[in-house]
Amino acid sequence: MNCNELKEYILSGQLDEMLKKITCREDVEEEKERYLSLLEEAHELYGDGDYHFVSSPGRSEIGGNHTDHQHGHVVAAGLNIDNLAIVKARNDKIVQYKDRAFRPIQVDLNDLSINEKEYNTSHSLIRGIAARLKELGYEIGGFDALCESKVLVGSGISSSACFEMMAVETFNSLFNEGKVAPVLRAQIGQYAENRYFGKPSGLLDQTAISVGGFVTIDFRDPSDPKIENYDFSFSDCGYELVLVNTKGDHSDLSHEYAAIPNEIREVSHLLGVEYLADSSLEKLIEKLPEIRKEVKNDRAVLRAIHFYNEDERAVLLKDAIAKKDLDEILKLMKESGRSSYEYLQNVYPASRPESQSLAIGLSLADMILKEEGTYRVHGGGFEGTIQAVVPKEKLELFERQMKDVFGDDCILEVRIRPFGTATVI
Repeated sequence: MNCNELKEYILSGQLDEMLKKITCREDVEEEKERYLSLLEEAHELYGDGDYHFVSSPGRSEIGGNHTDHQHGHVVAAGLNIDNLAIVKARNDKIVQYKDRAFRPIQVDLNDLSINEKEYNTSHSLIRGIAARLKELGYEIGGFDALCESKVLVGSGISSSACFEMMAVETFNSLFNEGKVAPVLRAQIGQYAENRYFGKPSGLLDQTAISVGGFVTIDFRDPSDPKIENYDFSFSDCGYELVLVNTKGDHSDLSHEYAAIPNEIREVSHLLGVEYLADSSLEKLIEKLPEIRKEVKNDRAVLRAIHFYNEDERAVLLKDAIAKKDLDEILKLMKESGRSSYEYLQNVYPASRPESQSLAIGLSLADMILKEEGTYRVHGGGFEGTIQAVVPKEKLELFERQMKDVFGDDCILEVRIRPFGTATVI
């Protein structure tokens, strides 16, 4: 649709039902204004043309913290906060991308080679995604894009994977008639992040965002992960899912994230396997004296122990969700958070122990909620966001006390979005 047609379509109410699903809200007037505002600004930036909207959700990790890169199990969900981009195809191989919160970037897709100078940049992700799509036989082309993000950078809701899935879906929608399946979209995003962005991430974030809903994922074979969707809502059980941004930016801590799989790899190799999922906790304990002597890094051993316990916990959590056993779900989520804190050690960066905003947030949640609800480090960790499941009768108290410490804008109440990254129009 051109700009006038798209405006009329939005104003007519034909988009309302889709927006209700995206936002998990009945009142979508504010969201419609967001779409119209992006449309108007895109017209000013790029002129008229055949525009489309692409929405890519943030994600919440419910269980299975840092198990994906060891071919384990995870439980995650797509959220009702998103990167929303308005896009149109160009006739050349130039990508012009503008996020309202950042400077515009330009990427020339005539060059698809890895450039180490682009590590940790959006340029590298766009280039890497295009390169992988082309390798797999899909079409690529230039496009103009304007984005507004509600997925905060460095907040633990996986802004990089959200961006990746938005970019993959843009290529998919504009040039490939939507033929790239959700799991393949996730794998393409991971490829770009690993090879071009320079971050050795697993596949959890991209899969949860691309597929959406409340999902359990078995990464035993990462080329063909086993994904199951469940209909479950904390809100229906008298609780709200709340993210608290503790204002510790983790966007410059790639070395801390990389240390987790790198250290675990040392342990797995001493167990004679490439990934921990190919061995067992019993074998680790049996060889523990030898492994400690060889690795000379007790943190690596503790992180391996975390994997085995957390992987088992994720399977139990999947069963609890299938049964809608709320008490068991909350118990397992709390155990997962404690294991991340004590064994995985991803609540604060070892490189700057004076910065522990996330730990402060967890201690506050513990004092406020006590034995009600649950709380845990959210996602990758090392700063950023905690996740809490809060009884509705304690929601006001919880949010007020968190705001007193971390500011009025620290709270994000979220719902589980029923589908993942998609071309909305």
